[in-house]
Amino acid sequence: MNQIELHQNEIINEFSVLDGDMEMTVFYIMELGQKLPAMHEMDKSDDNIVKGCQSKVWLTAKLENDGVVFEADSNTAITKGLVSLLVRIFNNQKPEDILNAELYFMNKIGMERFIGTQRSNGFAAMIKQMKLYALAFKTQKELAK
Repeated sequence: MNQIELHQNEIINEFSVLDGDMEMTVFYIMELGQKLPAMHEMDKSDDNIVKGCQSKVWLTAKLENDGVVFEADSNTAITKGLVSLLVRIFNNQKPEDILNAELYFMNKIGMERFIGTQRSNGFAAMIKQMKLYALAFKTQKELAK
């Protein structure tokens, strides 16, 4: 089992304790967002906004020791919690692993029940942006060879 699957399984286990309680689940997601490390204000620029999100979501990435390091923030508590889950899963992973990752935790925790269509579209946009960063870093590495 790779690190990405391990992180997803940890998330599934954490949410299973909530037993599908919608109110508790939403509260927990907001709580996770509060634990996301603060993003530098200068990084909250239009260049770093994830396109396709109803809320504002800022996302940056850099390559450190062969792993992609993400920073993220949002102007809404639930969205910040959602992006924190993705940061937790993808942070410090190799670009190839991010690109090849199959995300299954959303279905296992029943995420579609507590986020609407707009947030689902935004969540997909966050995943897409993270994979685009990974692709850029992978390409950079290959060109540097």
